[in-house]
Parts: sequence; structure tokens; C-alpha cells
Amino acid sequence: MISRSEKRFIRINFIAIIITLLVIVAGGVVRSTGSGMGCPDWPKCFGNYIPPTNVSQLPANYQERYVAQRLKKNEKFAKYLDKYGKHDLAKKIREDKSITQPEEFNAAYTWTEYINRLIGMLTGLAIVLTAVCSFTYRKSAKRIVVLSVLNVALVGYQAWLGSIVVSTNLTQWIVTVHMLLALVILSINIYTYSYAKQLHKQKSVIMYRIAWLKGFLLFALGLSILQIILGTEVREEIDVVSKALLDIHRGSWVEQVGKVFHYHRNLALLVIVANGIIYKMVIDRFSGKAAPLLAAKGILILLAIQILSGVMLAYLGLPPIAQVIHLTFSMMLFSLEFYLYLLVENTETYKH
Repeated sequence: MISRSEKRFIRINFIAIIITLLVIVAGGVVRSTGSGMGCPDWPKCFGNYIPPTNVSQLPANYQERYVAQRLKKNEKFAKYLDKYGKHDLAKKIREDKSITQPEEFNAAYTWTEYINRLIGMLTGLAIVLTAVCSFTYRKSAKRIVVLSVLNVALVGYQAWLGSIVVSTNLTQWIVTVHMLLALVILSINIYTYSYAKQLHKQKSVIMYRIAWLKGFLLFALGLSILQIILGTEVREEIDVVSKALLDIHRGSWVEQVGKVFHYHRNLALLVIVANGIIYKMVIDRFSGKAAPLLAAKGILILLAIQILSGVMLAYLGLPPIAQVIHLTFSMMLFSLEFYLYLLVENTETYKH
């Protein structure tokens, strides 16, 4: 029997998952609109908790002032990298001339980035609240408590890393790490949610073996992670191309990205095949309204939307809305694959 406090944890954990996905969507909007430097400082925005709406509200030397702040923060970060032997990365940050270029004030960019930060703050609050509520499992399931508290630490580190993303003017590898850490935070939320839901339930029993299904699910999860990394690198290369072409000739940007785009596109075919096999294996093993069957059907729907948005990006000049959809549904696809794996993990094979 699930207690009221356990129900509360499950409900708040689910809300945290939704808000985490929302902040990823907001991040996608920021990237697709080029609003990443809309707020040149962190955690404030132009030195205020509520950003300005007009350049007249800023001091005359605001550009030089925020560039100086960025350089000072980057030097601290470079020393941190040097301390751990990452001398090449530290050197790149010190020699990156783009960091010294001041950003023109743009109210639309500023408020887009500001809203992204507000949603990020809500995510942090939801995860802290999840950790507080997790102590109801301190005797029955300590792993929920440990992982929930760990997630609070990861969110704090993610916030700090977000400030580094801003101060380094969206340095490519830092943006990728920022995205992967969001994936880790989301995964922990999904795991603790699933574990809490299944804690008082008996394992489902089916007639067929599930070892191959679990193997394919792990393979599909690996592919999804690799696709998210490649997708982030494609986006970073697009940023380089767009700057070189002064944000014109959008239709030619994809052609100039290079091999990483072709890897990303070709690997998508393997993702489709892997998830198709998973769906066939699930419908052979589960029936009716079984949760794994519903999750597998959801995966196919997400995959179809993901493919459609990918085609739009490749052939329609990278429309911003398609970029947001593509990123959002890639994260949702990973989330549902992981949740399906956890459901299957909680299933036993009938033994004669």
C-alpha cells in the first residue's frame, strides 16, 4: 500500500520531470533564435533580477563592462582547467577572440534568455522539493533518497556550468557538456519516479524471455545518447557557418556543416530500425493496456515526429520551430526508451 507521503513524492517527481523537459524546450528556443547571449551576465541579467526592455536603461559603457566581467570569469575557469590538466582547453578559452566581442542589446533575445532562466529556476526548485520528499523512503528505499539528493547537487553544478556557457560566449564543447548533464538529471528523475511507482508492486510475469528485449533497449538508449551528442555538434557547426555567412543563405548551411551532419542523418536510420525491432518484441510479449506496450507505442509516435522535424531541418533551411521540435522530441524519445527499459526490468519470465 502506497502511503500519502509516497504518493506526494511520485507526484512531485513527475512534475520535476515535466519541468526539466520544459527547460530543455526553452533551451532549444534560445539556441534556435540565437538568444544565448541575450543576458551577458549570470545569475542576473544586465545586473538586474528583472532585465531592461530598452537600451536606454543601460549605462553607456555596458558592452565593455560585461566583456571585462566575462574575461575575468573565464580566466578563473581556465585556471580551474589547468589545475586538472586540461591545458589545451584552457588555452582555447584564453585565446578565443569571440569572447572579447561585445553583444548588442536586443530586448527579444534578452527576454527569451531570461524566461529560459526562470524555467531553469523552477526546475531547480522542483528537484529540491523532490529531494525533500524523498526522505519518506529513508528506510524502505535509500537509493531514492541518495539519487534525489545527488540530483540537487547536479542541478547546482548545472547552474554553475550555465554561467560558464554564458561567460565563454557559448563555447562549443561546454554547450555539449551542458546538454549531457541535463540528460543525466532527467534520467535520475525518471529512475526515481519509476522505482517509487514499482516499489510496492509485484513484478509482471510473461511467457517470453526478455533478455533480448533489454539488450535492444540498452542499444537504443546508447544510440539516442549518441544522436543527442551528434545533434548538439551539428547545431554548434551550424552556429559557426551562420556567423561566417553573416546569417544569410540559410538553405546552404546544412551542406557546409560537413561529416558530422551525415553521421547524424545516417545514424537516424539505425535508430528507426532498433526502435522498430523493440516495438515488435514488446507487442509479442505484452498485451492489452500493459504499460510497456503503451510506452512502445508512444516511442513510435515520438520517432515519427522526430523524423519529420529532421527532414524539415535538412531540406527547409533549418526553420527555428523545427529545431525546437527536433531537440524536444529527441529528449522525450530518450526518456520514454529509458522508462520502457525500467518497466521491462521489472518484469519476470514465467518458469515452468
